[in-house]
Amino acid sequence: MVNHDENPMGLMGFEFVEFASPNPGQLEELFPRMGFTLVARHRSKQVLLYRQGGINFIVNNEPHSQAAYFAAEHGPSACGMAFRVRDAHQAYALALSRGAQPVEIPTGPMELRLPAIKGIGGAPLYLIDRFEDGKSIYDIDFEFLEGVDRHPVGFGLKVIDHLTHNVYRGRMAFWARFYESLFNFREIRYFDIQGEYTGLTSKAMTAPDGMIRIPLNEESKKGSGQIEEFLMQFNGEGIQHVALLTDDLLATIDQLALAGIPLMTAPNDAYYEMLDERLPGHGQPVSELQTRGILLDGSTAGGSPRLLLQIFSQTLLGPVFFEFIQRRGDDGFGEGNFKALFESIERDQLRRGVLETA
Repeated sequence: MVNHDENPMGLMGFEFVEFASPNPGQLEELFPRMGFTLVARHRSKQVLLYRQGGINFIVNNEPHSQAAYFAAEHGPSACGMAFRVRDAHQAYALALSRGAQPVEIPTGPMELRLPAIKGIGGAPLYLIDRFEDGKSIYDIDFEFLEGVDRHPVGFGLKVIDHLTHNVYRGRMAFWARFYESLFNFREIRYFDIQGEYTGLTSKAMTAPDGMIRIPLNEESKKGSGQIEEFLMQFNGEGIQHVALLTDDLLATIDQLALAGIPLMTAPNDAYYEMLDERLPGHGQPVSELQTRGILLDGSTAGGSPRLLLQIFSQTLLGPVFFEFIQRRGDDGFGEGNFKALFESIERDQLRRGVLETA
């Protein structure tokens, strides 16, 4: 019997998400509009570090690199991610002993070798144990820009809350086993969402540290559904969206909207009219949520509201998008909103002619 409280890898949250694009300057234009600041440049490679709060986004523009080949195949995308671990070499050895495939990332002289294994879509999954200020991988391999705050507040986004994987039909079990057998993840949610024309199933996995969460999504039946559209556009399995946590979603969204980040349109009026019935005593300003298109989920049972506020961007990197989320005691993924969200995306697919109704 597996004890899912055990943390053999010493996981401690996400360290970074790595991005690449075949379109020069695309990421350098996008991330500042999302409130990120360029804080450092790699000493010997065309690699940039963007930061906001405790979120690290790596932009890899190095020619002939793993990231460049990934972007050539998949387009603008998240081409890698990193987990924090207590001891990177110990975690790497354990991962290999459990069947992980090693990924060799070429390094230059006087440069750290970051252990990595093959993750979703072949993207490297790095294991990082140097993340303290003054001793981090960035302090060694990067040069921080003069006069720039190393931990900019930006638009108030604090940490990576979760990120999702879209996988081929029948592959959800494989990727669930991948995270279970290597890292001792466990399933915390399972959804089967049926729209009018298509459907999807989602299995949410979480690490023993409770800070790394990865929902897995697959198409639930044949047709040109949302997951299949992603897989066709992306040319394979990959990270569908990255969710970023804030303590004040209304203020964050106002700044994102002002910066021109396109957000998903609000559900119909009925969604907001039913909030008081679905979540009596939630205490949230419904008109302000509706104006911004923010969704509300959670529970108010027992008189103590546990709420989650969320909103999604439109696709910003090929079929990849971002989620902005605020948690007030709720640790779910907005499952009460799934059907409303699913159907709104389905309507968008109909509008664009991706879905056939007959």
